[in-house]
Amino acid sequence: MDKSSLRTPPSPNNTPARWRALPLGIWAMGFASLFMDVSSEMIHSLLPVFMVSVLGVSMVTVGFIEGIAEATAAILKVFSGTLSDYLGKRKMLMVLGYGLAALTKPVFPLVNSIGWVFTARFMDRIGKGIRGAPRDALIADITQPSLRGAAYGLRQALDSVGALLGPLLAVAFMMLFADNIRAVMWVAVIPAFISVALLIVYVREPEGAAPAGAARAPLTLADAKRLPLRYWMVVLVGAVFTLARFSEAFLVLRAQDIGLQLAYIPVVMVVMNIFYAGAAYPAGAASDRFSARTLLFVGLALLVAADFLLALVSSVPGVFAGASLWGLHMAFTQGLLSKLVADTAPADLRGTGFGIFNLVSGGALLLASVIAGSLWSLFGPSFTFLAGAGFAAIAACGLLVSLWYRRPNHGK
Repeated sequence: MDKSSLRTPPSPNNTPARWRALPLGIWAMGFASLFMDVSSEMIHSLLPVFMVSVLGVSMVTVGFIEGIAEATAAILKVFSGTLSDYLGKRKMLMVLGYGLAALTKPVFPLVNSIGWVFTARFMDRIGKGIRGAPRDALIADITQPSLRGAAYGLRQALDSVGALLGPLLAVAFMMLFADNIRAVMWVAVIPAFISVALLIVYVREPEGAAPAGAARAPLTLADAKRLPLRYWMVVLVGAVFTLARFSEAFLVLRAQDIGLQLAYIPVVMVVMNIFYAGAAYPAGAASDRFSARTLLFVGLALLVAADFLLALVSSVPGVFAGASLWGLHMAFTQGLLSKLVADTAPADLRGTGFGIFNLVSGGALLLASVIAGSLWSLFGPSFTFLAGAGFAAIAACGLLVSLWYRRPNHGK
C-alpha cells in the first residue's frame, strides 16, 4: 500500500481556534446538513419499525430496501460529481439534490404499502445522490488544504447533531402524538425546507470556479487514468470499511429485539449520534496533523468492539453502549475518508473522485445490508453482529500490518 495515500503531514497552522478560520459556506453547508438530518432521522429512526410492525415486511426486505436506497445514492454521486466537474458549478446541483429530498418528505406519512415506502426512500436517496459529491467537492474548493480535515469534520459534526436531534424529536413527538408514527413524519417535513433555504442564501461558489473555456467533455478513460494510485487505495479502504459496517437500521431493530418500548426506540440513534457529533470535529482536525492510517485503525477497533457488544448483550444499556462505540467509529472514519479523497484526487476531477468513491462504498453497503438481513433472518441478531465484528477485525488486522510494515518516516 502506498503510504502517502493514508498519511497526511502535520499542519503548521493547527490551533485550537482553527474552526474560526473556516469559510461561511462551510458553516452553511454544515447547518443545512443538520436540518436535513433532523428531518431524515425523524423519519428513518421510525421507518424500520414501521415497515416491520405496521406493514409486516421481513428482515430481508428491510435490508434490501436500505441497501438499494443507499446504493442508488452512491451511483448517482458519480454522475453528479462528474457533471459538477464538467460545468464547473457545484452549488446548483447541491441545491437540486437537497430540494428533491425535501419534496419527498411529505410522501412518507402517506404510504400504505411497502411499494410506496420503497418509492419514497428511493426518491429521497436520489436527492442525496445528486447533492453528495458536488457538496463534498465544494468543501475542498472553498477551504485551504491545511484546514480540510477540520472543514469535513465540522460539516460531519453538524450533520451528526442533526442526526442526534432527529430521533430525539421523534421520541418527543411519539409521546405527544401517542405513538402515531404518521403524525411524527408530518412534523419532519419542516426542517427539510429550512435546509434548502440556508444553501440558497448563504453558500457561494468560489470565484473563478468556472472560468471561460473551463467546461470540458464529461468523464473519459483518460480522465480516469489521471486519478492516481493513492486515490484508488483510498477507494479500496473505504469499500472495506463499508463492508464491515451494514445499515444503521439494524441498530434500531436490535433495540426493538432487546425489548425497548416503541416510543423510545429512536433513542438508540440519539445515543449513537451524541458520540458521533461530539468526536467528529476533533477527529477531523486531528487528521490534519496525524497519520490517517493510525486513525483508521482506531476507527475499525471501535467498530469491532461495538459489534461484539451488540451481539452479546441482552439489555437496553448494553445496546446503548454498542451504539456509542458505533458513533465513535463513524467519527474517526467518515470525515477522514472524505479528506483523503479531496487530498488525492486532482482538483479538476474532485467531483468525479467523490462520485467514484461513493459508488464503490454504496455497492459495498448494498452487499453488507443484504447479507446482514439474510443472516438476521437465518441465524438471529447476535450472529449478524458477530459476523460484522469478524469482518471488521480482519480489516483491522490488515491495516495494522500495513501500519507496522510501512511506518511513516515522521514516526506518527
